[in-house]
Amino acid sequence: MNNPIIELTLTEFCEAAALADVHVIEIVEHGILEPHGAAPTDWRFTDYELVLAKRAAKLRHDLELEWEGVALALDLLEEVQQLRSENRMLKQRLGRLVE
Repeated sequence: MNNPIIELTLTEFCEAAALADVHVIEIVEHGILEPHGAAPTDWRFTDYELVLAKRAAKLRHDLELEWEGVALALDLLEEVQQLRSENRMLKQRLGRLVE
């Protein structure tokens, strides 16, 4: 069974993320979020972007970062996650070869 993709308008997104629209616009301007649509009134956000926005807001608050720093931190965290995943896969392959 496929999970339907949730799409939220800017107003719905702001409410769900507990962020002011000005902050969401700043997050989009810094490339942290990439909504569908050309203008804020047309933007549609997915549930993945909602999770990402909440994570970005938490980083900004907890580490007292500007949005540029948040964007960098999110990129680095994603890269670390990818490297860990690749490392696990390589360890599994190595384990099969050593046996």
